[in-house]
Amino acid sequence: MPQNNEDDGSIGTSLHGVTARERVFSFSVEGVEDCPSSRTVRFDDPTAKFALPVDSEHRATAFKPFSFAKPHMRAFHLGWISFFTCFISTFAAAPLVPIIRDNLDLTKSDIGNAGVASVSGAIFSRLAMGAVCDLLGARYGTAFLLMLSAPTVFSMSFVSDAGGYLSVRFMIGFCLATFVSCQYWTSVMFNGKIIGLVNGCAGGWGDMGGGVTQLLMPTVFHVIKLAGATPFTAWRIAFFVPGFLQVIMGILVLTLGQDLPDGNLSTLQKRGEVSKDKFTKVFWYAVLNYRTYVLFLLYGFSMGIEMTINNVISEYFFDRFQLELHTAGMIAASFGMANFFARPLGGYASDISARFFGMRGRLWTLWILQTSGGIFCVWLGRATSLPIAILAMMLFSVGVQAACGAIFGIVPFVSRRSLGLISGLTGAGGNFGSGLTQLIFFSSSRFHTADGLSLMGIMGMVFTLLVAFIHFPQWGSMFFGPTSDENKSKEEHYYAAEWTEEEKRQGLHEGSLKFAENSRSERGRKAVSDGSSPSTPPENGNPAHV
Repeated sequence: MPQNNEDDGSIGTSLHGVTARERVFSFSVEGVEDCPSSRTVRFDDPTAKFALPVDSEHRATAFKPFSFAKPHMRAFHLGWISFFTCFISTFAAAPLVPIIRDNLDLTKSDIGNAGVASVSGAIFSRLAMGAVCDLLGARYGTAFLLMLSAPTVFSMSFVSDAGGYLSVRFMIGFCLATFVSCQYWTSVMFNGKIIGLVNGCAGGWGDMGGGVTQLLMPTVFHVIKLAGATPFTAWRIAFFVPGFLQVIMGILVLTLGQDLPDGNLSTLQKRGEVSKDKFTKVFWYAVLNYRTYVLFLLYGFSMGIEMTINNVISEYFFDRFQLELHTAGMIAASFGMANFFARPLGGYASDISARFFGMRGRLWTLWILQTSGGIFCVWLGRATSLPIAILAMMLFSVGVQAACGAIFGIVPFVSRRSLGLISGLTGAGGNFGSGLTQLIFFSSSRFHTADGLSLMGIMGMVFTLLVAFIHFPQWGSMFFGPTSDENKSKEEHYYAAEWTEEEKRQGLHEGSLKFAENSRSERGRKAVSDGSSPSTPPENGNPAHV
């Protein structure tokens, strides 16, 4: 449902040149002598071209998932489908491991190391993607990565030994950086009041590729085998399907996508409407913010655990309960498919809790969801019957995936200037956590898979305690309120601190001041009752101070 623009809060971006001084068109009142018909819309009003209601930065204030309207909803759908496609490619080997291991004579150690490799490459690519989005825009970043990584997916058809298998899975994993561009893209297209839900849907529906691939690849494998191919040939041909999907999506993103509500980043820069920030400054403020590292670890033991499960769950059910390959794949698919509603649920819960309790509500929501996911992960490892194992897996999937959505309800508020890099660093944490847990628990014969699952759940609960250390001076933390310092308790102080005095004199920080004003909603319901909520900007206009 479209939301009232009176309380819109726009998430800041790392589109650092947007200073909030750019030309913005709005309703204008003509003089009686010129037009006796009262208020009219100017013929060059850019908001008239949007299918959704927008705020003063032209970010959509409504979310309509069944719409493909340009630019907001089209960017949303291109972003999550691109990530979805890459998730299919990255984990395409997992449901076929029982066949691949016989063909290539893989040991348990080989399989475990390949699983680690499949998510390790994205640690670096996700870091780089944040910078790419800042410099080139999400459209180029997404399209180029899709098409450049497609040949590595095709290469899986030609591996002949364990070394080749590990190397190719490592290179395919680089495409998971599309998660960063996906979340960045939605953050610059949608208003702050709905960003938790939008980011949750985009990330969750993309993550759903981890479940779809558990069904898709065994099905493609069986169809090819029915066509006359041997099992050892069928699994190789099957990898051409995800490879071609990436090429198709890369072309669609490049031709149909748009970086920002008002156009592509390069075009706006040429027109002088968006200036370039210094990468060194952006990087500096990202790495100096300790919250970056806390979120890195938190995402490592939410999304990281989820990616680990995508690599081991099918084989776990296949071996532990003596199931058919297709049956094990169907059960494993339900874990990833839960992303359709679980991650959006986490983002929505974060938005609702913030509406009542501010940022402190978002933090408590994250802790509850991620801790519950860890508890059910322990239960999954201890389950001794198939029905109980399936139940534990589904409850675990809801908890851990909702926690991922809740994390990206917090990330956009950590920094206005360095959003791209902080999103990339947080996303890289997921790959780091996945690589670490697979290396410790599933890459050797030291632990049985069931024991590894339980220990991984305990490890996740321990690291979730780090949520308590996230403190915003203007909003507080889980256990403590905002600072008593009158100056530091203001949102303007927090976000303006990312700019030097010289930059402030040039007016480059004005976009951060605008974001600070809008972010006062993170004080929660008390801010409204106290009359300390942000001043209401005029419809489709700028706040009064800009």
